[in-house]
Amino acid sequence: MIQLIHGDCLDKMRGIADASVDLTVTSPPYDNLRTYNGNNALWGEHVWREVIAELYRVTAEGGVVVWVVADATINGSETGTSFRQALHAMECGFRLHDTMIYHKANPVPNEIGKRYQASFEYMFVWSKGKPKSFNAILEPAKMYGKAKPIKSGRQFRQADGSMKASHGLKYNKPMKFRHNIFSYNLSGSKEHPATFPEPLACDHITSWSNEGDAVLDPFMGSGTTGKVAAQLGRKFIGIELDPEYFAIAEARIHGADGRSERADHAGAGDGASSDQQDETVRSGRRRKARVDAVDQRERA
Repeated sequence: MIQLIHGDCLDKMRGIADASVDLTVTSPPYDNLRTYNGNNALWGEHVWREVIAELYRVTAEGGVVVWVVADATINGSETGTSFRQALHAMECGFRLHDTMIYHKANPVPNEIGKRYQASFEYMFVWSKGKPKSFNAILEPAKMYGKAKPIKSGRQFRQADGSMKASHGLKYNKPMKFRHNIFSYNLSGSKEHPATFPEPLACDHITSWSNEGDAVLDPFMGSGTTGKVAAQLGRKFIGIELDPEYFAIAEARIHGADGRSERADHAGAGDGASSDQQDETVRSGRRRKARVDAVDQRERA
């Protein structure tokens, strides 16, 4: 089921049942880095603290929140809002399961002052207890089957500071987990000022949920999370305040699923899946197949 809700996320989240969401993939407003059709005045610490608390309430045990965020630079200093949000999530009861990086392979040039080119955002992964789902994205292990080099007298330092001799071992797995820095090209969308790439949504939805699970995006924007969730066979709840962005999201998600429901009235949508949509689905299925294949080899 796909449920799209037009309205304020904090008000509408209060209508979601406790412990009913398996995964949230969202990108809240970044300080005042974007205008969002003039809605910036509705956002601030007084709002995000309550939103994160509500996310904890609606997240199922073992569920995950992926919070994609960056900071503004004001008077020569980054605000640090993203870190305060992560710490508040821990105060609410979440685990800080991982601090991942969204690396922008083709960042917009922004050489300002005495600082390097900004080319990443944080992807905080919060979990309610131990994550119940983890379908790891795998990549070939280049050293598979090769022996680790043995050097005479080679040692490594243990936790207590003492040294221990190392031994030659073989790299015995053909596939390995991808690193936690994920690199993507910017989407280039003109429909919304801060659309993240569809492969980013695909990778997190594939990693932290399974078919039939409920995915939430309380800051739906132009609907990227919802579109990919529908393609990957997940249930989806999306909330968006701005009517223009809501209409864009509705059209995109209808095109991906065809069974969407609006919370305020029934809607109908048209649209055929594009080659890119089909490839997103195929990519998620290939990753799941690789995970299953490695699991079978390790059990054999």
